[in-house]
Amino acid sequence: MANPPQVETVTSGADKAKLAAAVLLLIGALAAYYGLSKQGALVQIASLVVLLIAGVAIFFTSEHGKALIAYGRDSAREVKKVVWPTHKEARQMTMYVFAFVVIMALFLWLTDKTLEWVLYDLILGWKR
Repeated sequence: MANPPQVETVTSGADKAKLAAAVLLLIGALAAYYGLSKQGALVQIASLVVLLIAGVAIFFTSEHGKALIAYGRDSAREVKKVVWPTHKEARQMTMYVFAFVVIMALFLWLTDKTLEWVLYDLILGWKR
């Protein structure tokens, strides 16, 4: 059996710095939100949003961010290839599932009652 090729990710120092900056901005956003509680809700929320946007923007300029964007684009492309069922087919399959659930519920109830009758009434003799 052949071994699959190993994928190695090489990140540059600049890429690592971008990721570190993004993490620091996210931590700074939380610190600013809680640290500026005496300044008012508007200042708190504004600092949180601005720092979060800056952190996310820096993340998306890194290799990991670009890979995430590419993954999202590929996923959207694959979803467009899916053949979705028609409304009639979806309704029919839903009814099949409901019918199966009802049949299974009746089967399990009947099995339970039969075992209860056999064990309690016939074997143990505990008549109700």
